[in-house]
Amino acid sequence: MNDQPAPADAAVRQQLEPAVADAVRAYAAKTREQADQFTAVLEDIAENGLPSVEDCTPWEDPREAHLARLTAQRPAVV
Repeated sequence: MNDQPAPADAAVRQQLEPAVADAVRAYAAKTREQADQFTAVLEDIAENGLPSVEDCTPWEDPREAHLARLTAQRPAVV
């Protein structure tokens, strides 16, 4: 993707309702913030190397926590 708006000679663009445009901007800001956090982690790894195993969380722990949240939101049909 590029940061430039579509050329004016392109097909006419459908305008968004103000509330929808605000929601899109909020999503873009949240996505940008997440990307900035990810970038900071990668830069830290590049600068300082990988953290020790003792300082890391096994990937199974957040996976299980997330699955528990999903189950609480929508229990399986029995």
